Amino acid sequence: MMGILQSGVGVLGDVAAMIPLQPPAASSIAAGIDKLYFVLTGITLFFAVLIFSIIFYFMVKYRRRSDDEVPAETHTSMFLELTWTIIPSLICVVLFVWASELYVRNSRPPASSNEIFVIGKQWMWHLQHPEGPREINELHIPVGVPVKLTMTSQDVIHDFYIPAFRVKKDVLPGRYTQLWFQPTEVGTYHLFCAQYCGTNHSEMIGWIYVMPPSDYAAWLAGGEQTESLAQQGERLFSQFGCGSCHAAEGSGKGPSLAGIYGKPEKLQDGQSRIVDENLIRDAIMNPNSVQLPNYQPIMPTYQGQIDPDQMSQLIAYVKSLGSEERNGK
Repeated sequence: MMGILQSGVGVLGDVAAMIPLQPPAASSIAAGIDKLYFVLTGITLFFAVLIFSIIFYFMVKYRRRSDDEVPAETHTSMFLELTWTIIPSLICVVLFVWASELYVRNSRPPASSNEIFVIGKQWMWHLQHPEGPREINELHIPVGVPVKLTMTSQDVIHDFYIPAFRVKKDVLPGRYTQLWFQPTEVGTYHLFCAQYCGTNHSEMIGWIYVMPPSDYAAWLAGGEQTESLAQQGERLFSQFGCGSCHAAEGSGKGPSLAGIYGKPEKLQDGQSRIVDENLIRDAIMNPNSVQLPNYQPIMPTYQGQIDPDQMSQLIAYVKSLGSEERNGK
C-alpha cells in the first residue's frame, strides 16, 4: 500500500516544480514532508472527486420521474460494506505509520548538531552562536551541517518558522523548546514568527543565510571576537558564587554539576527527570521544584536576577562540564 501511495509522488512533485505553490525545499527533512503533503493532497482530491461524482450520478440516475413511482427495494451488500471500510482504514494506517516515522526521525537532532540559542521577544529574534557571536533577526549557518535551536521567549508565545526548511516550533516563555534542521542548499531564506504575538507581529521577520563552510568560517572569524557562550556562563557561575556550593569534586553543599547534563536525576519526591535545559532553568529560578535527596533545600532563587541571555550562557556552561571534572581529574 505504501508503494502505491508513493508511486504518484513523482508526478505530483513534477507538477509542483512547474507551479510555484511553495518555497523551494532547502533542508534534509523538506523532501519527506513534501512527499507526505502531496500524497495527502492527492488522496483528498481523489476521494472528493469520486464522492461528488457518485452523488451527481445518483441524483440523475435515481431521480423521481413521476409522483406514482415507487423506489425498488434495496438490499445491503456485505462486499460493498467491507470495501469502503477496509480500504480507507488501510490508507489511514499507512498514512499514520508514514507520518509517525517522519515525525520521530525529524524530532531527534543528531549528536553532532551545532547548537544555537534563540530568544524571542516582542518583536525580534535574538540568536547566539556557541562561539559567542550574536545576531538580531539573522542567522548565518554552514550548508550541510545539522543545526539545533534551543529556544525560549522573554515575553509571550512566539513561533520560529522557516518555510523553505519546512520547520516550525512554538517558542514559549518560561521553558525551552528545541528545533533542528540541516540546510542542503546555499542561499537566503525567510524567517517568520508564525504565532500572533502582538501589535507588530508582522514585523517579527528575519533571514537565514546558508553559506559554504569556508565562507561561514570566514564570517565567524571576521566578526567581533567575544567569549564563547560557555565561557560567558563560566564567568557568571563565578560571579554569582555558584562554585562555593557546586564544587567539581562534589564536596560542596550542593551536587557537582560536572557530567550531569543529559543524565537522569532522581528528585526528593521520587520522580526521575532528565537534566536538560528546562530542569536547569527550574533549578535556578524555582529551586524548590527541583529538590534532590541528601541535599538541604538551601538553593536561593535567582528569579529577576538572571535574564534569558544569561540563562543561555549558564546552560551552555553546565553542558560544557565533562565527567572528568566530576571525578576530580
